[in-house]
Amino acid sequence: MERKSFISGGLAALGFAAIAPFANSCKKDSTTTATSTTTTTTSSSSSDSCTITSSETAGPYPTLVPSSYVRSNIVDGQTGVALTIKLTFTNTNNSCAALSGALVDIWHCTALGYYSEYTDTPGGSYASVDYTASHFLRGRQTTDTNGLVTFTSIFPGWYSPRAPHIHVHVYNSAGTSLLITQIAFPTDVCNTVYTTVSPYSDRGVQDTANTADMVFSDSLANELSTVTGSVSAGYVLTINIGVSA
Repeated sequence: MERKSFISGGLAALGFAAIAPFANSCKKDSTTTATSTTTTTTSSSSSDSCTITSSETAGPYPTLVPSSYVRSNIVDGQTGVALTIKLTFTNTNNSCAALSGALVDIWHCTALGYYSEYTDTPGGSYASVDYTASHFLRGRQTTDTNGLVTFTSIFPGWYSPRAPHIHVHVYNSAGTSLLITQIAFPTDVCNTVYTTVSPYSDRGVQDTANTADMVFSDSLANELSTVTGSVSAGYVLTINIGVSA
């Protein structure tokens, strides 16, 4: 499915009454380029209290067969600034103890806003590209005894009308879905990456702020990550995700 049709065209055809609940549900080998040495550190506004992270839609581009992509390095030849993704899961039904043995899938777009496994158009002047035979920037890992999974990826780009984000789907060890959510990025880090490094700088800064995003506008407090590092050294994203398990 083409993103533009999913987000705008298809919704408009439904009429306002149908759009409202649907829009709320939509609440979409390492590095390569490194040209700036500015270090940026931004803290998340997420609470440390034992709360469930907000549930969100999987979007129009979920991984089709996630069990086929058990891997920690999900770069798959994509160009971008290095990003290490560290997600820690806790069980809100057990005083937020570490959630070990959970299956975690993540997926996100390229530096120019494309998703693999679909024919996709990121908007603007960018053409539709058939990536149905590609599986870049998708992967699955199992949480360790500390509830942690780590992925090696690239800093995602953006597409309209969304703020930059990563999709996350967590299951228990038996494969039962526990939570689908999304992770937001600090704006200052995004601005650094998107204005100083090609190919990100070809698009420039995102056109949708976290506070105006259809997903994060009402849930940013528990979906905003902490990102530290620099363009030259790479960035590290961390976030705690509370799951009712």
